[in-house]
Amino acid sequence: MDLPTAIGWASALLLLLTVGRQVFTQWKTRTSGGVSRWLFVGQIAASLGFTIYSWMLENWVFVVTNTFMLITACIGQIVYLRNKRASTVSRTSLPTNVSGQSDTR
Repeated sequence: MDLPTAIGWASALLLLLTVGRQVFTQWKTRTSGGVSRWLFVGQIAASLGFTIYSWMLENWVFVVTNTFMLITACIGQIVYLRNKRASTVSRTSLPTNVSGQSDTR
């Protein structure tokens, strides 16, 4: 394996581990605080486009990387939606006090 290819694969692994860790953290903590609802939608669209582009150029480092980024983005979107749904459900099920506000004790 030549140096440019090795750098490409190492960078791809680093990127996938970084994004994968973020999705895992959101899944484990069941919160999506600070994450825009458009983050994973944009990532899905970009990763799909980059996968097709890389395939057309026969750049296999980027085909593999962008395919896994696409999968990660889809999982991230599912986790994000689950967390938002759970957050909405938990807010509506909190007991309310006399003034009608949620009791957050």
